[in-house]
Amino acid sequence: MEFRTLGKTGFKISEVSLGTWQLGSKWGDPFDEQDAMDTLEAAYQSGVNYFDTADIYQDGLSEHAVGQFLKRHPEIHYSTKMGRKIEPHTVANYSKENLIAFVDSSLKNMDVDSLDLVLLHCPPTSVYYDPSVFATLDEMKKAGKIQNYGVSVERVEEAMKALQFDISAVEIIFNMFRLRPAEQFFAEAKAANVGILARVPLASGLLSGKYTNETKFGKEDHRSFNRNGEAFDKGETFSGVDYATGVKAADELKQRLGTDNLAAMALRYILMYDEVSAVIPGASKPSQITANAEAAALPAFTTEQMQVVQDVYNKYIKNPVEYLW
Repeated sequence: MEFRTLGKTGFKISEVSLGTWQLGSKWGDPFDEQDAMDTLEAAYQSGVNYFDTADIYQDGLSEHAVGQFLKRHPEIHYSTKMGRKIEPHTVANYSKENLIAFVDSSLKNMDVDSLDLVLLHCPPTSVYYDPSVFATLDEMKKAGKIQNYGVSVERVEEAMKALQFDISAVEIIFNMFRLRPAEQFFAEAKAANVGILARVPLASGLLSGKYTNETKFGKEDHRSFNRNGEAFDKGETFSGVDYATGVKAADELKQRLGTDNLAAMALRYILMYDEVSAVIPGASKPSQITANAEAAALPAFTTEQMQVVQDVYNKYIKNPVEYLW
């Protein structure tokens, strides 16, 4: 495993880290603490030293599991996210009182005195035009409750706007089906010494290359109930790509890249961009961790392979996905 610096945090983090949306559960299943700890241990043994969690993941149980793991391995770094508990999810509810309460809750869940990195969890776009939100984060940083802060975003424009504040990192969807961040944001982030965490790297599994038009997902799986953005931003599910189109594009990527292991290639592709600090695929079982970690050791893409990805993107994905996010 190789390591990269996460922007202003100075943390040296594993190129392939771990997103914990599924930690200790599969979509819709009850949380299993032993499964969570086994998954975190498998990640650690594979060289992963960075975990990304959120207060809303399994209603705080994901944060708790990561916090317990930190007691055994205090050298681990992490981010947690806050804000998605807000109902309604409006800028007015990103008040000073709510933000402080969210941080205090995460401190309690993780049983730590200070949080490594706190990210606003895909807030409404208008939050980026409210400096009082970031002033509150600055106050908590000065008070020692948080060491660093940043944002998790839906849109490139939000990431660009966030750069005017003292953020340390941006978490953004970037994968073979979502190339716009590299075209418009990466250079600006690098110039500002802001780390980039690439989330949804496999487009909700489409880029595993294992799905077909007949694949079925569980009733409680967002790949069933959020295909058109019924529950949250459509871009979170399959990166906003029409499912049948995504299957076709993934099949062509497998064929033209000459691989049966598209998932590993998809992760390795993201690491071709040195502005990316880490890619954070999720995992619900230890075997997935091992496979993800091994992707970092794959050979670099050739110029021809990079062009294949661009060609498939232009052919199937760019219009209209690029213009939405």
